[in-house]
Amino acid sequence: MKKLSSRVVAAVTNGVLALIIAVVGVFCFLPTVLPASGVDSGPVRKGNSADGVSLMFNVYWGTETVYKILDVLDEYGARATFFLGGCWADDNVACVREIAARGQEIGSHGYFHRDHDKLSYADNEAEIKASVDYLFGITGSEIGLFAPPSGAYNSDTLAAAERLGLKTVLWSKDTVDWRDKDRALCYRRATDVSGGALVLMHPMEHTLAALPDILTYYREHGLRAVTVGENLS
Repeated sequence: MKKLSSRVVAAVTNGVLALIIAVVGVFCFLPTVLPASGVDSGPVRKGNSADGVSLMFNVYWGTETVYKILDVLDEYGARATFFLGGCWADDNVACVREIAARGQEIGSHGYFHRDHDKLSYADNEAEIKASVDYLFGITGSEIGLFAPPSGAYNSDTLAAAERLGLKTVLWSKDTVDWRDKDRALCYRRATDVSGGALVLMHPMEHTLAALPDILTYYREHGLRAVTVGENLS
């Protein structure tokens, strides 16, 4: 009986050890397409600055307007963040470098303006990485922010961005300037803000026209136009 008991104990012990090894092996060799940790909190929608407001320009068009926006920002000593589409950047390398040279912040807006909420993890990662790699290649600056086109994302989007070292950013105030082509409306929406606000814009002519008044309002009300990166820190 003692011999039988020893064999049983040995068999059970070996079985438990085999199970432990198998479980550890599964976790060690899980595919890299699993979501990264800490993505349940979702994208960033507001900054931490008590007096900083971030103008976020999503760019897939409007190259000439971008240059004029840079001039206005320079005039007012303001900083902003430009989320650039990779395929636009590919056609406008000089403009991308000018944005960086003027001290403005650059983030990724994907490469082909795809609906990221409909993409798999692998496709999300490929789309974001292509943009980030290209922007880094022509500016030499690390890219740390990603704004999904149309604000569309899923858990795979957040996981892919995190794995690439990016914060996913949405907005707390949308000027909807791409649809409502109205200078006064753009101004009203961009100034209905407080510290920490992330204000979504595009390189539209009426947005450009409203920009000096928006920046004047911020200055007169104790607000600073800062990059998203500064706002988040």
